[in-house]
Amino acid sequence: MAERERSPEQGREHEHVRVAVIGSGFGGLGAAVRLRREGITDFVVLERAGAVGGTWRDNSYPGCACDVPSHLYSFSFAPNPDWPRTFSGQERIREYLEHVADTFRLRPHIRLDTEVKLMRWDAGQLRWEIETSKGTLTADVVVSATGPLSDPKTPDIPGIDTFPGKVFHSARWDHDYDLSGKRVAMIGTGASAIQIVPEIQKKVGRLTLFQRTPPWVMPRADRAITGVERWLHKQLPFTTQARRGLLWGIRELQVQAFTKRPNELGMVEQIAKRNMYRAIKDPVLRAKLTPTYRIGCKRILLSNSYYPALAKPNVDVVASGLAEVRGNTVVAADGTETEVDAIIFGTGFHVTDMPIADRVVGEEGLTLMETWKDGMNALRGATAAGFPNWMTIIGPNTGLGNSSMILMIESQLNYMADYLRQLNVLGGSAALAARPDAVRVWNDRVQERMKRTVWNTGGCNSWYLDKNGVNTTVWPGTTTEFRAATRRVDLSEYEVLRPPKPLEAVSGSGAKKKPGTKKVEAGA
Repeated sequence: MAERERSPEQGREHEHVRVAVIGSGFGGLGAAVRLRREGITDFVVLERAGAVGGTWRDNSYPGCACDVPSHLYSFSFAPNPDWPRTFSGQERIREYLEHVADTFRLRPHIRLDTEVKLMRWDAGQLRWEIETSKGTLTADVVVSATGPLSDPKTPDIPGIDTFPGKVFHSARWDHDYDLSGKRVAMIGTGASAIQIVPEIQKKVGRLTLFQRTPPWVMPRADRAITGVERWLHKQLPFTTQARRGLLWGIRELQVQAFTKRPNELGMVEQIAKRNMYRAIKDPVLRAKLTPTYRIGCKRILLSNSYYPALAKPNVDVVASGLAEVRGNTVVAADGTETEVDAIIFGTGFHVTDMPIADRVVGEEGLTLMETWKDGMNALRGATAAGFPNWMTIIGPNTGLGNSSMILMIESQLNYMADYLRQLNVLGGSAALAARPDAVRVWNDRVQERMKRTVWNTGGCNSWYLDKNGVNTTVWPGTTTEFRAATRRVDLSEYEVLRPPKPLEAVSGSGAKKKPGTKKVEAGA
């Protein structure tokens, strides 16, 4: 259990834990389960909100659902034989995460309403000092599982502050605001927007969709899972595993087209076009909705109701982004003006500039945000140079364009577990610091593979790319390859840190030397 230690400098007690996990979404809860399975119970999960669930707690907009099949979008160690649909909605996924927290007895470790304000590396003590909204604690290791889809991104639109109507982001949905009969502007055409549009179109007076770039939208093969199927999965658990394995295998076979042979995706584009043509008969609207880039360059979206909703008489599509707000009037970049009562932003998240990075201060006194000013990079998507005993779940270049992120999370949990085992083997007070050259080699290898992928060659500007046009988001390979790359920690990629010797133990003429972390060659 957590220890209480007294800080001699401040004369006060503080809590100390072996591991501090930040966030309680899939990554955070998965890390907590893995820690318990490794026999580590001296840990806390720090959650800024009042409940677990991460992005599946925050995103509660109408129509919110996952675009990965349920049996694949769940932990392999916590199968759910009772998924009601092949693609589950937000409420069911959140219930699943609550179930995981209860089943694996994680509640005693979770600190709700505890926002992390700052994490600072203490080189003298080889530990992290963590300032939260409820006090300070220290930890030997920090596992950051805040996720890339946790902080909404709202564009800075001139005049938005003076808009007299209602404004909110899709990830901060205002359920108290009644959209019935209202004139609504929907900004963006990403994964959230195409789920929201069909739901609110039914009740609003008029809906104006502002579209900078049309998405590729494939049919959604969603259906209710029959009672017989669910009974079979409960009685014969291997059938659940087989179903998951089949879903995984199909997506592994698709990866080659995304990463090595993007031109083969032309046939998939034809399926997407037929999906649109079935619902959109107006040639002018069709032209607005037809992408000019290779499918897969941006995230492929799934919907059977998006195009039919856009064809309704109370919906207008403006093929331009929002540029300005003048009173009740929203003005598009092409000059189109529309009067509205409410503005809903479906403009995504801070993915390539994660805000948590500004709250992590490493051994050189720089924040992770400052270290990543030229782009995010981390060794095997987990550890950053200059930040000992700190790792991230769903870090740089671990995202996927066609499969389940839970597979990547579980691979990173393998890496986390072995990282902690290596620290135990080293014994005493020790820390592992990723070598800058190892981080560079790994990142160069990833970026070299990225050059031929559809995400880099498909002719679009997506949220996968950072401000410099570098893809710091997606993994350019299969989930099998990533699992192999994160199965074990290679100590040659790390420096072993030991506490500095006390000043009085330093030999010489008595001149005082500034204490600093002692670095030892890995394996020495």
